[in-house]
Amino acid sequence: MKKTFNIILKSKNKKNYLVTIAIGKKCLNDWTKYAKPLWIKYCKKHSLGLIVIVKDLLSKKDPFWKKATWQKMLIGSHLSNSGININNICYLDTDILINPNSPNVFKNHENKKISLVSQVYGLPYNLDFIRRKISFNRNKFYSKRYKLDSSLFMNIKQIYKYHNLKPQKDFACAGFIMFNNNKFANKMKSWFYKYKSNIKTLSDGGDESIFNYEMFNTGQIKILEYKFQALWLYEVAYKFPFLYEYKNKKNDIIRKCIETSLEDNYFLHFAGSWYEGHMWKIKNIFKNDKLRSNSLFIKYLNKKITGKPKGRVLPK
Repeated sequence: MKKTFNIILKSKNKKNYLVTIAIGKKCLNDWTKYAKPLWIKYCKKHSLGLIVIVKDLLSKKDPFWKKATWQKMLIGSHLSNSGININNICYLDTDILINPNSPNVFKNHENKKISLVSQVYGLPYNLDFIRRKISFNRNKFYSKRYKLDSSLFMNIKQIYKYHNLKPQKDFACAGFIMFNNNKFANKMKSWFYKYKSNIKTLSDGGDESIFNYEMFNTGQIKILEYKFQALWLYEVAYKFPFLYEYKNKKNDIIRKCIETSLEDNYFLHFAGSWYEGHMWKIKNIFKNDKLRSNSLFIKYLNKKITGKPKGRVLPK
């Protein structure tokens, strides 16, 4: 039997694991090179386990085989059948960078619910404004072929209707899903085998819209704050629009902008196939922990401020 996953770190006590899918040499190498070091720091801080799926969990000849991201629905049952004693799983896409100083995500989880992060509600930005900035800047700096009015502006009801699904109350980014394995593993497996390989979706056969429907249709959802899956797509459009001029070039400016965004958030997701979605592939994120850490600022936030006059101070 082929080895389908690698256990990078074993969980202690509560058996909570971060799990990702990195099938294919390039995908695994990118995750290992750019994201893994931050994930390991975070897991060690909170005594979490870390597993990476490196092989397809079913044959490509299987009539139910679909894009690799669909296989997140099989993770729970597969690991249990492989003898891994696991309580809760936090699935993350490989293109997510983690602020190592972030709180333990599992402390925000309820075993009876699936934890998600909405990409529509509870955002620190006006969604229509952000979408317009994305669309405008992609058209201006990336390609004149990029339409100013596209599916990017579809509302929740339109997305579900497009897939002939009953509209649900919210829509999450499927790159972050946290669930109790005993309660949801078999249910998720049934969702996977509900759809055959020829399924058509907005994302060229991707799982996001379908998975959203199945998850929200359970009525057992907990929405976590945006910081647990900040979308770089939103962050760059609102905070750093000048980065569109760089496309996918790697430089110190992009690295510092990513670090700045990570200081404000916990998990930063570089979803998407356009240039901004590849900016995470850059070395030395948070290399100098003492200088690029929000821990000192957090301590300062807890300091009592007196507001006493100190006299006029000017730069030398």
